[in-house]
Amino acid sequence: MKNFLATMMALCLIAFAAIPVFAATQINDVSEGYWAQKEILDVVSNDIMTLDEDNNFNPEKDVPRICFVKSLLKLLSNDNLNVSIANSFSDVTTADKNYDDILRSQQLGLVYGYPDGTFKASKLMSRAETQSVISHITQDKVSDTSALNSFADANKVPCWAKQVYAKTLEYGIYVNYPNENELRPNDNLTRAEAAVLLSRLKAKLDLVKKEYKGENIEHLKVKRNAPNNEVYVLENSNLIKEGNVLEVSFTDKFRSEEASAGQAVYFVNEEPIYTEEGTLIVPANSKFNGTVVAIENEKWFNKNARVYVQLTEIVTPDGKSTSLNAKPFYKNYALKEGPWMTAGKLLLYTAGGAAIGTGAGVGFSFIPNPVKVGTGVAIGTPVGAGVGLVTGLVTKGLKYHAKAGEEIYIILLDDAAVAKQAL
Repeated sequence: MKNFLATMMALCLIAFAAIPVFAATQINDVSEGYWAQKEILDVVSNDIMTLDEDNNFNPEKDVPRICFVKSLLKLLSNDNLNVSIANSFSDVTTADKNYDDILRSQQLGLVYGYPDGTFKASKLMSRAETQSVISHITQDKVSDTSALNSFADANKVPCWAKQVYAKTLEYGIYVNYPNENELRPNDNLTRAEAAVLLSRLKAKLDLVKKEYKGENIEHLKVKRNAPNNEVYVLENSNLIKEGNVLEVSFTDKFRSEEASAGQAVYFVNEEPIYTEEGTLIVPANSKFNGTVVAIENEKWFNKNARVYVQLTEIVTPDGKSTSLNAKPFYKNYALKEGPWMTAGKLLLYTAGGAAIGTGAGVGFSFIPNPVKVGTGVAIGTPVGAGVGLVTGLVTKGLKYHAKAGEEIYIILLDDAAVAKQAL
């Protein structure tokens, strides 16, 4: 029965694979081959920048300060930061829809206000100001400003921005389109240019100072009805939050009648576990160590055996160990044969009873009157099937059997911090 179900699921997957896959993000005004198409798709798909109501990105439009602030907060996973400071800007009130984001920026020290005490949320960002923000939040270093001399408009870079540009050029977080020999520091920043800068900053988040980075929350999608799907991507580990569900496989065959409480049991994830956003959380072939806590043997009246397992540790292929508190994600945390296997057993009993009843009906009718064989079949088959079904229902249930490689779901009952793998 399990092989049959596996075959059916494989056929379904093949059928779905035949369906064309369309891009999840449809942007009407960014054509194939547009110079910043890749970066625009990156920031839109990651909700760092957004489309308008007509699914347009408006790549050539200028960028107001507040729009850049909002995108930067999202990129740094600080768009939900709790505000704990008072407003000091004379042109910002609680009635402003962006009030919280402006204060988040102020609290973090991302984009500063002006000496006159204003924030000027609608003021347009210049390219030099944007580079200044990027330089401000990335790791400190003194770079050689002579690197600017390779650009035709180096003399247009303000004195205060020379070290800024030298540093961001060295980090590779800058934009020089359409003329690669020009920086155009005093031009307004366009949305396409902002997308390029934000995408490049996203790819180099390790360069951002710790005080500007929030908890980067990503999501697992192993099972739809999982109570939680959040994973906190931290600097040295990935914190899988309580309530997440993972899929693992038995490393060896398991038989409930041969097992006992206290016995070790091992599982493995044959495929790497990634977040929806693409971060590797648990590498392939990590070992999940567990113990059989208790076994309830099969009982009369078709009650299947139940196996209770506690998983206590993840060991990744590089030998790093993570404490784990997880159990099978099934009713009462019990492993038992599912309804398909139970239905298969009842079907066999019913079919067997029907066959016996048919044979008996044929025999009993044939001996006194061969003409009445059909009547014997008509009576014996349903009677035999009924007896077989009743017998199946009152006999003992099924033992729990699992093959090596058979998959189960487990649920985390506490957070688990899995150390990041060395690249």
